[in-house]
Amino acid sequence: MHIIRANQKRFFQLLFLIFILIILVIIPGYVPVYYVSLLLSIFKYTVLTVSWATFCGPTGYISLASAAFLGTGMYVTALIGEKVPLPLVVLFGGLASFLLALLVGLASLRIRGIFFAIFTLGLSEGLRHFINWWEISRVGRQGRWVISAPNTTIFYTMLIILVMTVLASYLIRRSKFGLALRGIGEEEEAANHIGINVNAVKAITFAVTSFWIGATGAIIVTQWSYVDTATAFDVSYSFTPTLMALFGGIGQIYGWVLGSVVFTIITELLLIFPYYYMLIFGSIIISVFLFFPSGLVGVVQKWWKGGLVE
Repeated sequence: MHIIRANQKRFFQLLFLIFILIILVIIPGYVPVYYVSLLLSIFKYTVLTVSWATFCGPTGYISLASAAFLGTGMYVTALIGEKVPLPLVVLFGGLASFLLALLVGLASLRIRGIFFAIFTLGLSEGLRHFINWWEISRVGRQGRWVISAPNTTIFYTMLIILVMTVLASYLIRRSKFGLALRGIGEEEEAANHIGINVNAVKAITFAVTSFWIGATGAIIVTQWSYVDTATAFDVSYSFTPTLMALFGGIGQIYGWVLGSVVFTIITELLLIFPYYYMLIFGSIIISVFLFFPSGLVGVVQKWWKGGLVE
């Protein structure tokens, strides 16, 4: 009986996801451009959040390098966008971030705790300042012109990247890699002693999740005609995915997605209060963290069980 109920639950969840995907596929033709741009922003932050949480959630490692990988993808488009087809540009943007993350992982994943967070934040800032110095002193200009792509092309490319990111996260969590990551998070030394190659698992997972961030940067930058280091390596891209994952609920994929969607929409709505924006926004975040430590997932679960009215 329990097996039948579980299978029915999975079936209805799959139907719901297919329904949402169909809506997203057809929606650009029926809504104003503003809402397409809002959806693109949601897609971007959902990819960043899911990628971040897939590695950082189970391991407990706090990475603040998302800006480095997103900016790398953007600069790949700026450098080769006029020379190769757009699909290859997106692929190369992802591969550049993959290789960067792999090198960083091999060099730094022995570092733990707050030191790893500081190292990855330093990577983002160091890369930003290095490229800025190179452009000014060697190239003679700051920033680069970027090819433009139609909104529909950007939208459907981002939708594909989003679906692939969530699917990859789901498969990683259900694989031996996911089990190894949880073991590393609970007790890394014990995981190492029982035969898990903890450094290889961390480095590979870190690189795979960074691929999607780089691909996102490579396509999302085509919304603009110009990019510089201040835009590409904006430090908020490092901190926002962390807040979104915690806001939604760190333990579940749908929590990461929910946190990204709600967080982005709240940010957009509060822009009508320019003088009180940060005050209201901060109050909302603090309230969720204080009263619902499990994030929005905890709120939904309590509501579903009727716990909020008790």
